[in-house]
Amino acid sequence: MHKKLLLFVLGLYLVSAVGSFTAFSYFSPTTKMSVGSGVPSDEEESGQTLLGSLLTIVPTDPRDQECPLSGAMYTKQEREAWEKHRPLAVMIENSPDARPQSGMSKADVVFEAMAEGGVTRFMGMFYCAVQANDTTLAPVRSARTYFVDYASGFNLPLYVHVGGANLDGPADALGQISKYGWALENDLNQFSIGYPTFVRNNDRIKGKDVATEHTMETTTELLWAVGDKREWTNLSPERKIGRTVVAPEEWSAGFKPWTFSDETTSASDATKISYEFWTGFEQFGVEWQYDATTRMYKRVMAGQPHIDLDTGEQIAAANVVVLLTVEKGPIDELKHMLYTTTGTGKALIFHNGEAITAKWTKKTRESELRFTDSAGKDIPMARGLTWISIVDTSTEVVY
Repeated sequence: MHKKLLLFVLGLYLVSAVGSFTAFSYFSPTTKMSVGSGVPSDEEESGQTLLGSLLTIVPTDPRDQECPLSGAMYTKQEREAWEKHRPLAVMIENSPDARPQSGMSKADVVFEAMAEGGVTRFMGMFYCAVQANDTTLAPVRSARTYFVDYASGFNLPLYVHVGGANLDGPADALGQISKYGWALENDLNQFSIGYPTFVRNNDRIKGKDVATEHTMETTTELLWAVGDKREWTNLSPERKIGRTVVAPEEWSAGFKPWTFSDETTSASDATKISYEFWTGFEQFGVEWQYDATTRMYKRVMAGQPHIDLDTGEQIAAANVVVLLTVEKGPIDELKHMLYTTTGTGKALIFHNGEAITAKWTKKTRESELRFTDSAGKDIPMARGLTWISIVDTSTEVVY
């Protein structure tokens, strides 16, 4: 009797294990999690539409609509699509096992800083460039307090992460997210969402066997579908401050974009830029090589072109910003770092082959990050992806 019972329990376990493995290994690097994928999702069952998978861009349509994040020009259809949502601020990791990442070439803005122990991490802002196609984002990783601070300057974007630093103290990112009330306004933590919006794709990099923590995938449209389901759309939620009720307003209300320029001439004083986050950690060292034909800086990391897995393209930025600030850490046993994110400091801005010494300013956590010249005027940015590397004030930048 005991033997039969044991065999029955073992059979149930094997069925469960095979089913779980099948569900969480369904998606290959080329499979898009969108309408028509054959896998029903909670968003689809609730009647949500994945807009980007249905959006058709006519090649001859005028591109006369400016993206508020990047200044790049898009069609009216794309603008109408992004205006239904808020930007996505997505944590994407950069350990060697995570490379190449998916989706980075389609970001409008990227923040790059150290996560811990010399290992850098990215926060990509996805809004305008991903409207024509559902874009895979991977591998998604955990929150850090300074990325939360930078995301705060974008009027409650949907903040996407897998858990986060949670030790008591100033690096407690999850505690801060709770304190700020984001759980009710804009926090898309995989721990509270799960499959099928987030999946563990163990085969995302063919021929590369990596640990589970490097495998989390999602897509832009699935994330926006969750936002729609929670009524976190382009309109902010109604909020009560004291006895005052603050009515919903559009995401872009009060948001002041950077100034963008149509300058087409190229200088030649900054055609190659290089820096490290920690001396000797060459796996995370960065070089940017200027292409005068496209007026873009092509990213090289650890001596190799930094490629987007899904597009096969080398990541290129119109603006490279090296933001110098005070770095502190490691501050605890998990080697968490801190960066001064508010106040003022020095920044180096590279675009059109030119190097510009600037002043960065962020008055409060919720203030926008701005870059000004010696007269206090906004420095015009080139149209396209802006990549911001946050480094310590002692960092040597060679160009």
